[in-house]
Amino acid sequence: MSKLRIFRIPALVAALCALPAGARAANLVASANHDFVTAENAGASFLIANRTAASAWEEFQVLSNSDGTTSLQASINGRFVTVDAGNGGRLIASQTAIGTSEKFRMVSQSNGTVSFQAVVNNSWVSADLNIGGTLIANRAAASTWEQFTITGTGGAPNFGPNVVIFDPSMAQSTIQGQINTIFNSQQNSQFGTGRFAIVFKPGTYNVNVPVGYYTQVLGVGALPDQVNITNQVSSTPVLANNNALQNFWRGVENLSVTPPGSGMLWAVSQAVPFRRVHVRNNNLLLHLNGGFTSGGWISDSVIDFDVQSGSQQQWISRNAQWGSWTGHVWNMVFVGIPNNLPGGTWPDTAVFVPSLRTNTSGITWSGGVQTPGTSIPIDQFFIARAGVDTAATINAALAQGKHLLLTPGIYPLDDTIRVNNANTIVLGLGFATLRPNNGVVAMSVADVDGVKLAGLLFDAGTTSSPVLLQVGPSGSTAGHAANPTSLHDVFARVGGAGVGKATVSLQINSSNVIVDHTWLWRADHGSGVGWTSNTAQNGLVVNGANVTIYGLFVEHFQQFQVLWNGNGGRVFFYQSEIPYDPPDQASWRSASNVNGWASYKVADSVTSHEAWGLGIYSVFTNAGIFLTRAVEVPVTANVRFHHLTTVNLTNNGGISNVINSTGGATAPGIAVNTPRVTDFP
Repeated sequence: MSKLRIFRIPALVAALCALPAGARAANLVASANHDFVTAENAGASFLIANRTAASAWEEFQVLSNSDGTTSLQASINGRFVTVDAGNGGRLIASQTAIGTSEKFRMVSQSNGTVSFQAVVNNSWVSADLNIGGTLIANRAAASTWEQFTITGTGGAPNFGPNVVIFDPSMAQSTIQGQINTIFNSQQNSQFGTGRFAIVFKPGTYNVNVPVGYYTQVLGVGALPDQVNITNQVSSTPVLANNNALQNFWRGVENLSVTPPGSGMLWAVSQAVPFRRVHVRNNNLLLHLNGGFTSGGWISDSVIDFDVQSGSQQQWISRNAQWGSWTGHVWNMVFVGIPNNLPGGTWPDTAVFVPSLRTNTSGITWSGGVQTPGTSIPIDQFFIARAGVDTAATINAALAQGKHLLLTPGIYPLDDTIRVNNANTIVLGLGFATLRPNNGVVAMSVADVDGVKLAGLLFDAGTTSSPVLLQVGPSGSTAGHAANPTSLHDVFARVGGAGVGKATVSLQINSSNVIVDHTWLWRADHGSGVGWTSNTAQNGLVVNGANVTIYGLFVEHFQQFQVLWNGNGGRVFFYQSEIPYDPPDQASWRSASNVNGWASYKVADSVTSHEAWGLGIYSVFTNAGIFLTRAVEVPVTANVRFHHLTTVNLTNNGGISNVINSTGGATAPGIAVNTPRVTDFP
């Protein structure tokens, strides 16, 4: 199974561990004159923007305080920058501790710069060219002289303000305060603009980590047990009655948790990666008191005691281990799980270990052995920042052979990000979001070996894009079996945060591509949602040969959710809700005698395809809408499907057949009848 994933953490370990506790090293460039800010005379003089190059005097540590403010510490003397009231509010690096005069509100500007408002007098810091560029906190408003660009130093990368890094030497109260600030902003921000990564260096932390929308929590030890949270890391339901059906876009990775009470609460639905996590000496609770849930994903993880799936409608677990598993509803799929599997309700067991090239099961870090992988120096990455970098700057770096790290934020794109070089890594932190403008393709990948995409959210723009993510150009023919391109925790959304349009969300034209967890979603709620508003034809179109997908979630697209044209495809777990909102039957037909569009369509020309564990659901909001068949495939010996179910979740309409003309119909009403097909043909 090692070829089915990218070991994402080691590439960042060295860079992150080089940072001071709770800080990031940076230079400040004044917009007033484009000069670097310096702690003049090794910090003995006032800060001034008058250097054309950066050296030791121009390096500052940018520290995030527990109350949401920011402080600056001059690296040259270790002193904190203060507002000197006796000298008109000039700034100088002279203090040994942080008080009110050493705190600033750092505010992002629309042009990618930041401004600093002094807490002590509520004035903005200016690089005042009337006094040679000296920094002084005396302005009532922020304009050009009050704007600064934060850039990384040569020794430590600048991950931007939305990557918060914790060290065990920091006060636990400080860590908790920053975590609470992030959660308070993200708890109910389902379609908001905030994006965050919370990073723990190796050590033990007695803090509570509630995880909200667009928040990634990760440890940067070589092994998960090198970071231990001795409290909760939790996802709690955002809707009433413990309902977690909208707990999307959050994740935890590469750490261990020693939770109190009955276990680690992780009540979630789609787009919630749970990777390389060790739940120590306790249970993992995938629901809260039976409230509705619709997940979900676990991989490469260990739960010492019981996994309690409870109300989870469906779930995929890949290469994990636990003491026991309790509960099931409609579609639970287990891939590469060595033991302690639950009993199924199918005629034969619903548990399945595929015969892969590496033919392995279980976790990759068993016995404390570090996962095989390659650690890539951070200086080989271009670190992009939302509000600063554009498609042009990103493409220029990729063309020079750089890997790409997208720090948390939303990236509006006026051009396509083009990944043309083999073996390029594109890694997003904190659900970095790519939003195309003017109908462009957000990202294209050439038909080359070994590209790895991870941690990305593609969000359709207001002008329809033909494709959001295209892997390989149309007509790709090269084989990549020895070094396939892979996608890990890559998600797409059409609508919800506003009007969005895209014909296809993910198009795979290259062969041998591996997808390791994806959710492609045409929004059914939020802003800009409607049959003629967030228009989207297909979620996934596969034209390449021998494409394999683990954990395929595709929902609400207006025609086929999945259209598979290539031979040799394999899918392990499929979850799909067909669109809620067809206005009437006449406008939703794939042929004159066929109601609706099958959720999963294998083209008539395909001669080999296989899929396991498919759950397809109807939630029609209008009466009299039916889908003739959930899955539509050619009838041939090497096109095989295993363990399919259909469910109606409303009193309107339903699904007439599970696969082709086989399986029978659902009945009106919530899960009154759930037809199942064990094997087809």
